[in-house]
Order: sequence, then C-alpha cells, then structure tokens
Amino acid sequence: MDLPTVWFVAIAVLWTGYFVLEGFDFGVGMLLPVLGRDADPAHRESDRRVVINAIGPVWDGNEVWLITAVGAMFAAFPAWYAATLSGFYLPLLLVILALIGRGVAFEYRGKVDDPRWRARWDAAIVTGSVVPAFIWGVVFANIVRGVELGPDGVVTSSLVDLLNPYALLGGITTVTLFVLHGAVFLALKTDGPVRHRSRAMARRTGPVALVALAGFLLWTADQHGVLVIPAAVSVAALLAALVLVFRRREGWSFAATAVAVAAFTAAIFGSLFPVVLPSLVDPAFDLTVAGAASGPYTLGVLSWVGAVFLPLVIAYQAWSYWVFRRRVTRAHVG
Repeated sequence: MDLPTVWFVAIAVLWTGYFVLEGFDFGVGMLLPVLGRDADPAHRESDRRVVINAIGPVWDGNEVWLITAVGAMFAAFPAWYAATLSGFYLPLLLVILALIGRGVAFEYRGKVDDPRWRARWDAAIVTGSVVPAFIWGVVFANIVRGVELGPDGVVTSSLVDLLNPYALLGGITTVTLFVLHGAVFLALKTDGPVRHRSRAMARRTGPVALVALAGFLLWTADQHGVLVIPAAVSVAALLAALVLVFRRREGWSFAATAVAVAAFTAAIFGSLFPVVLPSLVDPAFDLTVAGAASGPYTLGVLSWVGAVFLPLVIAYQAWSYWVFRRRVTRAHVG
C-alpha cells in the first residue's frame, strides 16, 4: 500500500473517531431540554446538570479528533483540503460558529443563578449540537455525490446546489443517528430519572434512525456505489442496538451504536476511494488520492509523526474515559 493510500485510510480513521466520539455528545446536547424536563424546577435543573456533566470531562477532548482530521487533510492532501473548505465555506463556517457557541455555553451556563440565563445557554447548546450534526451529514453526502469542480480545482457549487435531496437525507441521517447514540450513552452514563428517560428516548428514536440510515445507504449504493460490507454492518449494528436497548443492556447497546456510526463512516469513505472529491462537471476533473496527495517526503515525515504521537493521544483519551467512567446522578450535582 503506497503512502497516499495509507494517509487516505488514516484520515478516514480520524473522521470515524470524530463521529463516534463527538456523535454521542452532539446527541446529548440535542437531548438536553427533552431529558431535563422534570415538573419540579429544582429537579429539572439537577437533571440538566446531570446530562451536561455526563459529557463534561470528555466533550472538548472529542473535538481534538476534528482538528486532527482536518490537519491531516491539509498536510497529506492539500488540494482536497483547499477544494473542500472553499467549496463548503458557508456550511463549515456555520459549524465553527456553532461549536464556538456550544463550548462557551458549557462554560458560562452555571455562572449566573438565573433560570432565564441558563435557558439561553441551553438553547445555545442545543443549536450548537444540531447544526454541526446536520451539516456534517450534508457535507459528506455532497462529497460522495460530487460537486461542480472545474479543472482548476475550484468548487463552484452554490449553497442551493449543496442542499439537494440526497444531501438533506444525509443530514437527517447523521442527526437521528447521533440522537440515538447520545440517548444510549446517557442511559449508560447516568442513573435515576435521566437514565429512564434516555432509555425511553432511545426506544422512540431508534426506528427513525434505522430507517434514515438504511434509506441513505440504499440511495448511495444505487446512485454512487457503496461498500456492501460496512453498509450492512452499520444497519445490522443499529438494529442490534435497538434490541439491546429493549433488553436494558446499555453497555452493549452503546457499543453497537458506536459500531453503527463507525461502519457508516467507513461506507462513506470506502465509496469514495480512489476519488476524494468527484466532479459533476467532468469525471476527468475528479480529485483522486494520487492526484491530491502531497509529495513522498511530506507524507514520509507525517507518517513518522503520526506513528509517534497518535498512540499517545489515543492512550490519554482512553485513560480519561476510564477515570470518569462512573454514572452521574442527581446526588453528584447537588
């Protein structure tokens, strides 16, 4: 396997890690007002703090995977990086603004003891979770479908072009998939009323996520081609997660939703190779793995850097998850 192919696989792995880890805390953020809805205002606030504290120690670490994935694209495939970030400028700008607002909301929500203050920051958390979850689905669906890419490597697709039915289904798929992933995570990570509501939410949203996922993968296979094995694994894992939720096996259910998200991402990247960005103008203008890659020296240096530092990052993040592995309850938040 040559170095450009190795780095295409590495970038796919980084995006997979991002969607698996950030996916559940996007889902948690979207579910914040739904799961923290107790009639008693004091219990309502306690439950919302339980929801936030469940991802409090890990949400910012999860975003490191996005930085690493984009950085790897910049270094290993500069032409792919340039075309993607310029062609999806407005959607990606909205993602950045949403992530900034979400991060600020986590930090500032508890600074003032005022229900209206907290409600505004809760809305920022929800918005900062829904917007990226939806836009990532739209962006990657368009990357699979193709964009108006000219011979100069410039994307001329407008925002209206990007919001085509296939891409919108991709956005719905990622939103519903992340909501289910987040609900199962909360059922695993919390106890008390939030755990019971999370389990019930997973049972309600699971069938919707399954239909959206299966529909998107079937459309992809019919129009653009998709790797059958990861697509089948994704659907089967999501179906298994639903069965396990009904059996109250939260740990195995979370593992199944993680496999579903990972296999979904693998199916997307597998359907691209050896093209990284198809052109709707002329297939001759497609950006390929070989054509968009950096030189051998750059890829060689990147390989040594990645081999040294990536295991350290993974080990540290695994350690942090282990340290904060216990369930969060109302008693923990006071």
